[in-house]
Amino acid sequence: MTILHAHDYGGDGPQLVLLHGYGRSLTDWNAAAALLTAGHRVLAVDLPGHGRSPGISPWTLPAVVRHIANTLDAHGVPEAVVVGHSLGGMVAVEYARADPDGARARAAVNLDGFWWGREHPGADRLSEGLLASAGAIAPPEYIEQQVAHSARLGIPADLAEASARTAARPLPDGTWQTLPERATAREIVGELHRLGSLGVTPWLAGVDRPLLVVQAGRRLPPAPGMEWFAEFSTRFAQGVSDELTALTRTRPTLTVDRIDAAHPMHMETPTAVATLVAEFVRGLPD
Repeated sequence: MTILHAHDYGGDGPQLVLLHGYGRSLTDWNAAAALLTAGHRVLAVDLPGHGRSPGISPWTLPAVVRHIANTLDAHGVPEAVVVGHSLGGMVAVEYARADPDGARARAAVNLDGFWWGREHPGADRLSEGLLASAGAIAPPEYIEQQVAHSARLGIPADLAEASARTAARPLPDGTWQTLPERATAREIVGELHRLGSLGVTPWLAGVDRPLLVVQAGRRLPPAPGMEWFAEFSTRFAQGVSDELTALTRTRPTLTVDRIDAAHPMHMETPTAVATLVAEFVRGLPD
């Protein structure tokens, strides 16, 4: 049994479990979690191989769901609404799909968590970039660089710094190692491509728990040398949006929303994200 690193933010009310994105940690949720504790008990979890959680091999979504369920059992959480961002959003959907096989999800929230199949134009190029940066040794000024990058999205410096420090591993010489490590990253990307190749509609088939999907309304500003990514992400997001719109006509348990923020919406606009999540939970059947 693997118990993952978790942080209990406290609060009273319906149980929420918060999951972060690829290469990040539960600290990303600090601002939004503080708002959600007004009406919920809030627990955040570091995914395997991220933050302070141990790694697993192979890194598969069924294994991750099982380890999260074990972790929630250890924290006395019998049932929860699982809220995830990006990779965490995809895990949240898989957690809801696994119910009642030990996962016990009341509902799930997916914040901009979608991926593409290998055949999608540009997919291999993006995957290569992710793998190249996984487990890399970053210079001592890495944290300051991450804070400066986050400032472009309006993310407060204190949240950006705390998040950057917990998402990487400090080394004795003052440098940093990015997480996850490369072998784990390869397995994660393989799992993402497996789901992405299905397409949104087949992927969400069989998830009968209430599901809220929130798409980012703005694209990330392209990094130098990544100008091509703007067209890639815009085209992909539109395809996802079209499928979700069609699905809502036949899936009464699916709610789709859009937020005026870029991909890291829970850090950029924590109040708006917390409001969407709280409203969704209030509307759940008893």
